[in-house]
Amino acid sequence: MNLGLEGKRALVLGGNKGLGRGVAGALAENGAVVAIAGRDEAALNATAGALRVHSPRSFALNADLADPVALAAMLDRVDGAMGGIDILLLNGGGPPPFPAASLNIVQWRTQFETMFLSGVRIAAHFLPGMRERHWGRILVVSSTSVREPIAGLTASNALRAAVAGWAKSLAGEVAADGVTVNLLLAGRLATARTDVLDRMDAEARGVDVAVIAAESQADVPVGRYGTADEFGAVAAFLASERASYVTGAAIPVDGGLSHAII
Repeated sequence: MNLGLEGKRALVLGGNKGLGRGVAGALAENGAVVAIAGRDEAALNATAGALRVHSPRSFALNADLADPVALAAMLDRVDGAMGGIDILLLNGGGPPPFPAASLNIVQWRTQFETMFLSGVRIAAHFLPGMRERHWGRILVVSSTSVREPIAGLTASNALRAAVAGWAKSLAGEVAADGVTVNLLLAGRLATARTDVLDRMDAEARGVDVAVIAAESQADVPVGRYGTADEFGAVAAFLASERASYVTGAAIPVDGGLSHAII
């Protein structure tokens, strides 16, 4: 299937590792010019090199998106190098676990700034150009916790729900301008984040991490963790010409794990 991504310009946040790298790879393989942003210099360089095999004009940006100054500088660099973008993937690391009864205001404000406001700012920067060109794709990496909260991941549960509300509202506002906005709800995928959570569970229970991983994968109907490449394939379709009638959706990529009907 020709996805119609040849020459499209994409910015993939967190594109140097994990799910972001999976999305960046899928876009580059389908002909998009991809800029990836992240903080790990070695991972950025390695991923950018892999992307250029398929898309020679792809490049990396070292940026801490939690820093407003660094964020502004990154946006300027993307504008200068690409003259705007057609596809935006909003993606960031998950927050540390803490209980819902916790009232650490600094912690909450930090996570709100990182998980919610930074993405809203970035989207607002690129939206005018997308609307003017009558073509754009905004994808948000989220979690099945939007539908079924995960015990202990309070900030993730709360703030991803807030992002979902924003994305759904935005989708309705920009649909007539040819811009789509969709969420990808990640389930149990083989990423560094999953490794961290498995290790935390193993330490709490006093068992080997392999036991936790086996139990976790057994809960998934397909019987295993998903891969970043599988996640990227879904994202590439949603970013494509073929998905022009899909917007305002929250699509699980979870191997059937979620029990919610909608």
